[in-house]
Amino acid sequence: MFDKEIEFSAHKNYFTLKEDYPIPIKLNIPEWYKKLNHTVQSKTIKGCMPFLDTLTSGYLLKIPQDLSIRHNVENDRGEKDSFQEFSLFQLSQWIGVKRINLNHSVTSHEVWQLGDSPLVSKNKNLNFHKIANPWKIKTPKGYSCLFVPPLNNSDDRFSIIPGIVDTDSYELEVNFPIVINGDKYPVLDTIIKKGTPYVQVIPFKRDSWKMKIKSREQNEIEKSNLNIFLTLLNGYKDRFWKKKSWK
Repeated sequence: MFDKEIEFSAHKNYFTLKEDYPIPIKLNIPEWYKKLNHTVQSKTIKGCMPFLDTLTSGYLLKIPQDLSIRHNVENDRGEKDSFQEFSLFQLSQWIGVKRINLNHSVTSHEVWQLGDSPLVSKNKNLNFHKIANPWKIKTPKGYSCLFVPPLNNSDDRFSIIPGIVDTDSYELEVNFPIVINGDKYPVLDTIIKKGTPYVQVIPFKRDSWKMKIKSREQNEIEKSNLNIFLTLLNGYKDRFWKKKSWK
């Protein structure tokens, strides 16, 4: 039984294109993971349910159209710069509306806005591009969404800056600033193709918490270890793991 619903909605002219709808992220499990075998002789990460949960929890957003990125290249003044190009104006005209969020006016964050964050140096001290998302996201009262790059399955060229939005009350689309992976690509000249997975959406219930710190007795630790290591495989899965459902 499903008593919680997350709603993704877009302007009807974009919606009827039937392009790159959000999907449960479990439909995007990487091929390398699917090919793994987990046996007594070869205990792979495929037997790790916490890892599987990162690949299957929540929903997936995809890049709505081709995006050309030329990052840390010289501009006309001989300075290092970053350029983002995609046919926002043409696409919005074709769909027939002036504001479908694909031509949102905010397309970057200036570098000073992040202060001394390590993301600044990773992005080669250049402005942060921003991807306009056409989907408004609505959750039930009391629920927010955590937005992260696809966990353990992200693009190696870029990633969004993670954030949490109270999507039960926020009435606009959430747009996503991205960081270029300057650690791997000091200079990047690429096209991020339409349909590229880039955001994992994980709804969660807002609760108030307080922290408690305590010691553990030796016999308690030994009992816990015994409980999980009685079986050769799948001790955590069989004894502790709870199945989740995302549709």
